[in-house]
Amino acid sequence: MHPELFTIGSFTVYSWGAMLAVAVLSAIWGISRIARREGYDDNMVFDLVILSVLGGLIGARLAHFIIYDRQAFIANPLVLFKIGPSGIEGMIWYGAFIGGLAVFALYIWKKNHSFWRIADMFSPYLALGYALVRIGCFLRGCCYGNITQSPLGMVFPYIDNFYRYPTQLFSSAMNLLLFAYLLWLYDRRRYNGQVFLAYLLGYGVYRFIIEFFRFSVYYVGPFTLGQIYTLGLLAVGLALYYWRFKQCGSAVYVPRNRNRL
Repeated sequence: MHPELFTIGSFTVYSWGAMLAVAVLSAIWGISRIARREGYDDNMVFDLVILSVLGGLIGARLAHFIIYDRQAFIANPLVLFKIGPSGIEGMIWYGAFIGGLAVFALYIWKKNHSFWRIADMFSPYLALGYALVRIGCFLRGCCYGNITQSPLGMVFPYIDNFYRYPTQLFSSAMNLLLFAYLLWLYDRRRYNGQVFLAYLLGYGVYRFIIEFFRFSVYYVGPFTLGQIYTLGLLAVGLALYYWRFKQCGSAVYVPRNRNRL
């Protein structure tokens, strides 16, 4: 794999960090286009994207240490910000989602905006950003799959010499499809919040499936720890989807620039 893209003097550009930067810039550009159409300014989008990414990185690192290395964090909380030989190491997506969502919700509450409306604007690009960052995971050689004899298998030389599923690329492809669907759904949504909740459900279904192919250390019965978290996400997503549908009634369309609920 290629965890480092290039080095200039003492400055190294890491593959994962570079793809995260591409994801952030893509989100700012794409969401800004939707936001202007909906009557919001670019500054709000920029602030929310940057703050949510920072909250997500902290949440992802914190979740990693809580689950995998609690003693190291207790001994030295600053290990949360440690940069390893291939960039930031040890992160969990669910921690990133919770951390980013907490900052996102706090910002919207402080600015007195509609959470559901803005969450809909961000959701397609959340899927796109995930797809791009997973390419960074592939280049870095992390988040790999189980050993396989399938022709889809690849060798990750930093891990071992076995053929493994390139689950990073599977994840990227499935989230690109989710991005396209959510972008299509945005102008056809029946109520504000539908796109965000569709993202939760779409991600949950994808993640539950991909975990059968992805390498995991922790199992709870036949399921990975990631699948257990995913079942919880699906339960929350379904409950919220039903609640929002009942709350908003049978509205057939949310025209652009109309702030409903």
